Amino acid sequence: MTKERVVVVGGGVIGICCSYFLAKRGLRVTLIERNGIGSGASFGNAGSVAVGHTPINKPGRVLEAAREMLNPRSPFRIPLRWNPGLIKWLWKYRSHCNKESFERSANALSSLGHATLDLFDSLVDQENLKCGYRREGFFEVCLTNNALEHINSDVRTMVRYGYSPAMMSAGELREVEPALKETILGGAYFPQGATCDPFRFVLEMARSSEKSGARIILGNEVTEVLSQDTKITGVLLDTGEKIEADTVILTTGSYSQRLTQKFGFHLPIQPGKGYHRDVRFSCEGPPPPTHTFVMSETSVYCSPMSGFTRFAGTIEFSGMNHDLNKERLNYVTNSAAEYMSGLEYSEVISEWTGLRPCTPDGVPCVGPVPGHSGLFVATGHATLGLTLAPITGKMIEQYVLGSSEEFPQMEALKPDRFM
Repeated sequence: MTKERVVVVGGGVIGICCSYFLAKRGLRVTLIERNGIGSGASFGNAGSVAVGHTPINKPGRVLEAAREMLNPRSPFRIPLRWNPGLIKWLWKYRSHCNKESFERSANALSSLGHATLDLFDSLVDQENLKCGYRREGFFEVCLTNNALEHINSDVRTMVRYGYSPAMMSAGELREVEPALKETILGGAYFPQGATCDPFRFVLEMARSSEKSGARIILGNEVTEVLSQDTKITGVLLDTGEKIEADTVILTTGSYSQRLTQKFGFHLPIQPGKGYHRDVRFSCEGPPPPTHTFVMSETSVYCSPMSGFTRFAGTIEFSGMNHDLNKERLNYVTNSAAEYMSGLEYSEVISEWTGLRPCTPDGVPCVGPVPGHSGLFVATGHATLGLTLAPITGKMIEQYVLGSSEEFPQMEALKPDRFM
């Protein structure tokens, strides 16, 4: 019996996890990445496995963004410029920033969070992934009472969905993380979270995928998904080469729209730009931070990794580009200095920006493209790409093998829900 041929387009954390689980089931998997493995948003994110955290479509978020539009220090920034696609997306996003839609999104993401955390634990253990995985939770810290109220609301929401976060006083937080300043008013601890080096995780998962039989092609771009009538037949590369396949999985992040247009299928995806600045602390200063925490008012993560500390976060809707905005980069570390000590004793070793694919309802698009047998998408994970990558791979496995019984929330992620 001939094994089913599967092409996965995109070598980020989502594509690699899809390839891994499909190859594990014995399918003939070919992954195609136009650059290098993990070279996009998977390379430089905060490395936080933030299961159960609330989605981006919080009630009132659009008004907050409108008020902060001209503020370069806003964590949720929309530069003032003419962009019809973004305007249309924001209109849809506005319609989902209400209590009913938020609860629907939170319900879907929280259920997936429980499953994906178990998968992380088993993957790291079974495949011996050397990615600095630390299953110790993370903290959120606040400078203002307003932020504390928001965290309290998030904590109550997460408790309803089976998580166990806990509010903490300023003194308790500083006892755990001495790098925090006296200006901290309090915060919360999220014990179900984890941290890893996201790039190393992707590289290690790629190694495990190849060990299970997956073939990885780098440096070639897929220019077209090929079909005959309504059946997918393969992909066309920029070299002119055709690769035959029974199934094609598009895990191309913010660039997914380009390959679905041919089929008359519109994915409402906008690139949300994030930044990171990695620093190395000098032994002459105070001890560097040892725990992962997010600074509530700024949405910037502090993630200690092997030999350096990463400051990453914010979301900026400035179009499909990788321009490094120095003002935004400075914001990442300048704002961190308000929460913690010792940054004056550090040197910058890396600066980066990446595009995170965002949907209007804060929930990924994972599943079949309607009307075309064998074509699937897995994108739109926004700031939860690393967090939801393992469970996304399992869901794609279930779709390709013809079973969707294991994960009841798959219906909420179907790509055609916006049609």
